[in-house]
Amino acid sequence: MYVVLIVQLGIIYCNGAAASSDSVADSALFLIISTFRNLAWSQIAARSGNPDELFDAHKNSPTTAINPAGRILGIVGLGNIGYRIAQKAYLGLNMKIAYHDLFRKPKSVEEAVGATFYNTLDEMLGAADCIIVATPFSGKQLFTAEKFKKFKRGSRLINIARGPLVNEADLVEALKSGQLSACGLDVFENEPHVNKELCGLKQATLTAHTAGGTIDTHIGFEELCYKNVLGALLEGKAITPVNLHLIKAGKSKL
Repeated sequence: MYVVLIVQLGIIYCNGAAASSDSVADSALFLIISTFRNLAWSQIAARSGNPDELFDAHKNSPTTAINPAGRILGIVGLGNIGYRIAQKAYLGLNMKIAYHDLFRKPKSVEEAVGATFYNTLDEMLGAADCIIVATPFSGKQLFTAEKFKKFKRGSRLINIARGPLVNEADLVEALKSGQLSACGLDVFENEPHVNKELCGLKQATLTAHTAGGTIDTHIGFEELCYKNVLGALLEGKAITPVNLHLIKAGKSKL
């Protein structure tokens, strides 16, 4: 109802998410590296202050740790944030990029990060060594027990998008069974509550919904807000409009 009213009144709605792209992408790289290198296990052991736990992690965590270089990173949703993650993982970690999206990107965009497009999500799940969720929540849970069965065995899941996209109880079972080797979550299904079993798993890297939480992001939000207002009022062109096509379509029918 509110969207219809905004369009009818000719109000341009702008999105400021682009201001957080770098911060979220940097956090995504941390989660990627952590899940490949068993860094949560190592950190938990070190912070325990227990010599036995530290020695266990020192001795055993490297036996299943691998470098991300040369591995396939499957990105679900190649928007502003997804693409920035792809750039950093491709150039910084030397990873191979795969992606699934509702619409395929131009060839020049794909070539810039060596990206391979997958028409179906299931096909990409079976090929990737790590899946990262960077798509909006549409009201439907995307990753459940059924989907985890489609994953390449021993792969990883990272979520920096929306918590409800992932069924955490099913994720725990996938981790316990070895279907997934690790996960990295910055968002949770029932925030601020986190699944207790998930908290107890050393292969789970968990952060407190802070992927975009930097001073730079907040400054960027304010700058982008003012640029949109000034652009719309002084030049008749907003920087990051979301509903402009709907307003134009509405006017064309009048």
